[in-house]
Amino acid sequence: MNKIKLQAQELMELEDKFGAHNYHPLPVVLERGEGVYVWDVEGKKYYDFLSSYSAVNQGHCHPKIIQALTEQAKKLTLTSRAFYNSRLGEYEAFAARYFGYDKVLPMNTGAEAVETAIKLCRKWAYEKKGLPNNTAQIVVCSNNFHGRTTTIVSFSIDPETKHHYGPFTPGFIVIPYNDVDALEKVLDENKSIAGFLVEPIQGEAGVYVPDDGYLKKCFELCQKHQVLFIADEIQTGIARTGKLLACDYEDVHPDLLILGKALSGGTYPVSAVLACNEIMEVIRPGQHGSTFGGNPLASTVAIAALEVIESENLSDNALQLGKIFRKEIQEYCLNSKIASFVRGKGLLNALVINNEDCKDLAWDICISLSENGLLAKPTHTNIIRFAPPLVITEKQLCECIAIIRQTLQQFES
Repeated sequence: MNKIKLQAQELMELEDKFGAHNYHPLPVVLERGEGVYVWDVEGKKYYDFLSSYSAVNQGHCHPKIIQALTEQAKKLTLTSRAFYNSRLGEYEAFAARYFGYDKVLPMNTGAEAVETAIKLCRKWAYEKKGLPNNTAQIVVCSNNFHGRTTTIVSFSIDPETKHHYGPFTPGFIVIPYNDVDALEKVLDENKSIAGFLVEPIQGEAGVYVPDDGYLKKCFELCQKHQVLFIADEIQTGIARTGKLLACDYEDVHPDLLILGKALSGGTYPVSAVLACNEIMEVIRPGQHGSTFGGNPLASTVAIAALEVIESENLSDNALQLGKIFRKEIQEYCLNSKIASFVRGKGLLNALVINNEDCKDLAWDICISLSENGLLAKPTHTNIIRFAPPLVITEKQLCECIAIIRQTLQQFES
């Protein structure tokens, strides 16, 4: 046992010595995953309640996705876009029909997809809307999280994401989240707005769910002012919130849809931007691209990942189990000193911790949760996100609720 523990410690020390210190992971070294479970190098089994920030919606190492990955990997992995490949067109047609769009622009990471949507929006504004060159503004929301590239952190209000990274990219207007009036005001007063970029639920900020009707009203304002409604569904999309897309709750069909994470079931970096022909046609050969974007391996994996979502009814499972989770956890919160309340949709949820007496309380709770066999991670010091793979069963969920309640109880005295 001591030798195994030393191995785990050595692995953490290797990361600490040779890797950049841009993350602060829980002290758990994972080696294997299957479905809702992961195992560390010591062989200890955990429920995964983070799902790699909602990238593993289909569960760890889903057999259908892994089979698609391995079979394609044996044949052809990369051609670049210098040539056609046998898988990309099929994937683009599949994804376009799946989400109801004309065209798909394939990329690799979520941040790449956001950058792509920004470029598309601005180019559309100049070539279709008729804005003077270099004047297009994009409206974003406070407490947003869309990635960590220089352009994206330029419109973040989190000082940790911006410190010593300037000068920053101009062209963004920040308004409060969940404030229709603020959007209406900026659209009325500024005729150079090209798009409104929004998360249907702010995940990284702590699973902030806007008021009912917020997205619909914002979408209608964008239509009125000929402004593109851009939905970042990288974390909220692909069944996570109980619908295929979180925007589906309000029957909003975004002008630009940004997807990533679970688009591959967590097996390979895959992201995409979807739009109608009028928007997508502004990008011409040589004006945007990616060596790996749309490669045959990614295309094959994405088709399999989306097929799993549909064939296993994972949206419905997330919807029903999410209601059970919030009901049970909120009942605990009613008589708790440290657990304030729970919020979320589907299986994207957050527990708000009262940490006035201990700023590290949420972190300490997550450490104890891991000791009790469940992995979760705090955000913004007092919020714990709970987002298990969508293949979780009701029985498994109830076991996890018991672990969470038991762990919280340890801190109540």
